[in-house]
Amino acid sequence: MRSRPASLVPRPRRANLLFMTQHPAARFCRLSIRILAFLGLIFPLAFPAAQVRAGCADFAEPGVEWRRCMMDGADLTNVDLTGAVLRDSSFKRADLSGSILREVDARRAKFVSAKLSGAVLDGANLARADLTSADLTGASLRNADLRGAKLYQTILRDADLTGARLGGADLLRADLTGARWVDGKSICGEGSIGRCHMRKPPRAAATEG
Repeated sequence: MRSRPASLVPRPRRANLLFMTQHPAARFCRLSIRILAFLGLIFPLAFPAAQVRAGCADFAEPGVEWRRCMMDGADLTNVDLTGAVLRDSSFKRADLSGSILREVDARRAKFVSAKLSGAVLDGANLARADLTSADLTGASLRNADLRGAKLYQTILRDADLTGARLGGADLLRADLTGARWVDGKSICGEGSIGRCHMRKPPRAAATEG
């Protein structure tokens, strides 16, 4: 069987291939793929907050997981967050007055200038949390872990610190007036700024001779 001359062998239509690869739509698709691939590598590095878990949009309720969430300025008054995970989250200027935060995991959380008056934080893990200028007037912090926490200029007037662990905590300029100290018995007197000055017991009334 004789082979066909090379001149008669069908060749791909170069014009059509060139048209398909150079068509504006084809170039746009290739560019889009490259951009998406680039963003897939760079976006998580440039914007770590974008990796926040979907739990940040969950409703405030016991056990909610708000890890690395931005809750700055949020109105969370009188909510029950018992056992919630708040680790590394930010609650700057948020209002948590009267809220229940028993046994929350709030390690390294930021409560700068937050309102926590009357809040219940019994057993809360606030190790290395930032409570600078926060208002914890009348708050209950029984058995709370405040080791390494920033309590600079924090208002702790009439707060209950029974059993709280304060090792390494920064209490500079913190107002402890009227607070119940860690021993559960001593009450901090007036002028307890930065440290607890135990209130002197009242003098016994003089008896008539």
